[in-house]
Formats: sequence, C-alpha cells, structure tokens
Amino acid sequence: MSKTQLAIVGLGGIAQVNHIPILSKMSDVEISAVCDLELSKAKTIAAKYGIKKSYKDFDKMLEENPDVSAVIITAQTDAHKELALKSFAAGKDVLVEKPIARNYAEAEDIVEAAKKHKKKLMIGMNNRFRNDVMLMKTFVKGKEIGEPFYVKTGWTKIQSSDQKWFLEKEKAGGGVFLDNGIVMLDLGMWMLGFPEPLSVSAVNYNHNTKNVEDSSIVLIKFKNGSTLTIETSWSLQRDGELFYCNVFGKTGSSAINPLRIYKRMDEKLFNITPKVVMPANQFKKSYELELQHFIKVINNEVSIISNGDEALSRMKVVDAIYKSAQLGKEVIIK
Repeated sequence: MSKTQLAIVGLGGIAQVNHIPILSKMSDVEISAVCDLELSKAKTIAAKYGIKKSYKDFDKMLEENPDVSAVIITAQTDAHKELALKSFAAGKDVLVEKPIARNYAEAEDIVEAAKKHKKKLMIGMNNRFRNDVMLMKTFVKGKEIGEPFYVKTGWTKIQSSDQKWFLEKEKAGGGVFLDNGIVMLDLGMWMLGFPEPLSVSAVNYNHNTKNVEDSSIVLIKFKNGSTLTIETSWSLQRDGELFYCNVFGKTGSSAINPLRIYKRMDEKLFNITPKVVMPANQFKKSYELELQHFIKVINNEVSIISNGDEALSRMKVVDAIYKSAQLGKEVIIK
C-alpha cells in the first residue's frame, strides 16, 4: 500500500511534541521532508525520525519533493500566509496550525488561494477532536438539550511558548486570545452552529506582557439571539489549568472537563451523561485523531472538519475583539 507523503514546515514545540511523533507512527504516512529556518534543527529532527530530507529553503523543498501530497504548516503565525500560498501554487493540500493567520485579511487570502488552486485547506483545531468535546457535540447537534442559546467557555493556563516572537504582535498577531482564546471561540461557535456574529465587547489586559494581551474577556452576540462568552489568560492568579466549555440549551445543558449532560424531562432535570472511559491524555489523543482525519481528507475519504470558511468567520470576530478592546466599547460586526 502506497503511503501518503507529507512535508512539515516550522519545527517548534508543537511539531516536535505532537505532529512529528504521531505521524511517524502511522503506517500509511511518510514524512518525506521537514523545513525550518534553523537548518541544524531540521537535520537533527530528520535524523531522529528517519526523515530523508531536511531543508532551510521552503521553495527548494517544494521543488524537490513533487510527490508530497500535503504540507503541514507549524511555523510562526506571520509566515502562515506566504507558506500556504506557495504550497497551494505547488499543488499541495494544507493543514495550517491555529490561528490560520494574524487577521481576517490574511486569512481571506489563504482561503481564496485554496479555492483558486482547488486544494484542500484544514485549520488545526485539535480540541474539536477531544473525545468529550465530540460526545458533547453529538448531544448538542441531536437537540438533546434543546436549541442552544448560550455558550460559556474559557482556558486559563501558562503561556504556551517561550519563543521571542510569541510575544511580538507584528509576528504573532496577538497574545493569549490568538493562542488560546481562538480555540474557545471555535468550540463556542461550532456548538452554536456557526451563527452570523452581530457584535463584540472585549477587554484585554497586559499585566505581565508589553505588546500583546495576557488576559482577555469577551462577550459575543449573534444575529440569531445566541451569546458566547470567552475567558482566557496566561496570568490569572489561580492554581492549575482551567479548560471549560458549557453549552446551555432551552431544555438542558452540557459541559466538559468532566463531561456532563443534563436534560429536563417531565419538569425534572436528569443527568443523561453516557458512561464512557476517556483517554488519559485528551490533549495528545485529540492530535492523533485530528491528524488521522487530515490524512483521510487528503485521500478524499471524508469532508474537512475545521475548514477555511469557518476560519474566516472566526477571524472576522477576532478582528472585532481587538478593535473593541482598543476602543473600549462594543463593536458591531458588518
């Protein structure tokens, strides 16, 4: 059986901890080449995982590997657009790690390029592939809690990366919201069925950072009357990490971490949570399932979960969040 050939560009922590180790264990996948601005790093990683080719020059990698089906982009955010556009032009499908870009304009260029070249584009939103999240989505989509009207989400944790660019707005695009908040924005909008956003009110703080926010509190109203709140921080003074997504419907509610499903029947609220054993490491398992899904996408076996159009809907809200925080008032989304 022929293997799906992939190339990976940007060999930071997320690639080294998740993408490369997971893909290396897949029997139907071959990582044909890796690329990084630090050639020594690329060579070291290639040697460790038995990858035949390593590069510093992305154009050269594309030119010398015509059999590669797709490129996985795990580089810093300001490079996403250029790398994605070059990949599409070379006839490659693309998985780009979140966020898709620094702003809506860049995201739109990426999405339009994928459509122009008729190539597949998937954005890395691994938390959609958490077992508890997928189960919750099944209950919400099945109307087990009635029509959802309010989602309350949040993620407070230590800063994801200590690389210098991570705290530079011109390179990262933003701080904790583009790092963790966009994940919760995605989960919230996904649970609500990606309704059209109406307005955003946001407050950002930078207690321990200079150029980007380290805490963000956001309220989003949608045209269908539903509401989403998002709380993210690298610096809230609390013990441990907190990751939550609570969905409230007209006849019940659901939550994760731990998974809980409640449904009102005969004027009483019942716990209808299924008895399932969750993976010990939801984070790692979500990446495994996401990458397995992407391989199926490349091979035309399934439709894309987390596509370009959804990314544009998210980035429109992201732009409004930063504008609202800057102006100190609610922003209406046109």
